[in-house]
Amino acid sequence: MSLKVGLTGGLATGKTFVARALESLGCRLLQADEIGRQVMSPGGEAFRDIVAEFGPDILHVDGSIDRKKLASRVFGQPEQLAALNRLVHPWVIRRENEWMERVSAEDPAAILVVEAAVMVEAGSHTRFDKLIVVVCREEQQVERAVLRGDLNREEALARIRRQFPLAEKQKLADYVIDTSGSREETLEQVRKVFDSLRRIQ
Repeated sequence: MSLKVGLTGGLATGKTFVARALESLGCRLLQADEIGRQVMSPGGEAFRDIVAEFGPDILHVDGSIDRKKLASRVFGQPEQLAALNRLVHPWVIRRENEWMERVSAEDPAAILVVEAAVMVEAGSHTRFDKLIVVVCREEQQVERAVLRGDLNREEALARIRRQFPLAEKQKLADYVIDTSGSREETLEQVRKVFDSLRRIQ
């Protein structure tokens, strides 16, 4: 039977790097953010409800949702964020479950990794056999977020402070991967986690 593994962390902790490393070792990977993009795209399951909820001014000229504008609208507004999550998360979880069922049927020995930023916040981490939490120092989170060009320093700090604390996520984790060091040090941790998952499998 396939092993279902959730992978999460905080803003710019290196979740995607770790996810890709696990994939390169042989895990099957699904990234929830990509699923979120699909369900929010024109024709996606959540698109019409999001536009109805937040208005047409969140759209680009091509009719697609301006995700940055929508994020700025809901950030710091718990009720609006809850409304968005209520419209998007059920569809994302449904697609994740369908993917896990399909891949498990194809390859019963697979290690299935689902990477999602708000897995713990959404309460969906309980669906997995094992949970990996990716962490680093807060200053590194800020530096990486700014370097990506998504946010300025103040915005990055504000977003980190509003997220579920990494220390609390670590308490739920079966494995913690600390990306504060070099890429090689991170990859060594990933290999150890993969070896452990393979032994369970």
